[in-house]
Amino acid sequence: MASPRDVFGVPPQGGRTRWTGKAGSTGVLAFALVLAGNMAWAQSTPVGLWQSIDDATNKPKAEIRIRESAGVLTGVVEKSLAPSASSNCDLCTDDRKGQPKLGMEIIRGAQKAEGKDVWKDGKILDPDNGKTYTLRMTPLEGGSKLQIRGYIGPFYRTQIWVRVQ
Repeated sequence: MASPRDVFGVPPQGGRTRWTGKAGSTGVLAFALVLAGNMAWAQSTPVGLWQSIDDATNKPKAEIRIRESAGVLTGVVEKSLAPSASSNCDLCTDDRKGQPKLGMEIIRGAQKAEGKDVWKDGKILDPDNGKTYTLRMTPLEGGSKLQIRGYIGPFYRTQIWVRVQ
């Protein structure tokens, strides 16, 4: 049987074969950079599962899934975390009137602003009061939180959602 020196040109050290060199460390470094880049990208977008926070109680209210299709974001209520006066959107004035809040699309049409980590020009519905606001979303704290700002004219309302996934 050939020794490690004969096969690989590397002598054994202390009875064990020790592999050193740039090839192994370069592969590990490349993998780490790809993984870190993917994690950073995933966190810098509103796409994912978010927990909305109730304005009055400051407690989790619902889980909202935000998805992207052809550069446009939509958001759907996946889970209710707090009791509501009605399970349907009785105060809505559009196609969602009388529809169940669970499974309802509350975010429509948001798009990424050119050169910025901001999504805007969409609409967000508050199914409790039936009001639709012009939407602006901004990831915060490395993407672990999402600032949701809804505008009606010059007036706005802001919530901070917390990333679940």
